[in-house]
Amino acid sequence: MKIDYKYNEDKLIDEFRNYIDSTYDQHYSQNNFQATEFIIDGGHGTGFCVGNVLKYAQRYGKKGTPADGRKDLMKVLHYALIQLHIHDQMNSSSLKDYPEPVVDGFLVDPRDL
Repeated sequence: MKIDYKYNEDKLIDEFRNYIDSTYDQHYSQNNFQATEFIIDGGHGTGFCVGNVLKYAQRYGKKGTPADGRKDLMKVLHYALIQLHIHDQMNSSSLKDYPEPVVDGFLVDPRDL
């Protein structure tokens, strides 16, 4: 079934994927680890992600050029997507989806349960 997207969602999703892909080549992912991974593993992922969503949403249109505003929106989407992943990990009842269960926001070894 072909969908006639009214708001260019298909093209924007492709652009969003390309944006995310580009973040894996930046300085944020030195040594194959992103700082976000350490923050999430430390149990602070939700606050970090929601805080960044609010930061970039509030900054949108107030700093720089229209291109800078677009980058801020991409960041909002990216942090929201990471938070969606954290949400799913924290609320998954299926170990097949997430082999490491989460207890109180921390990933734990199933053998420790």
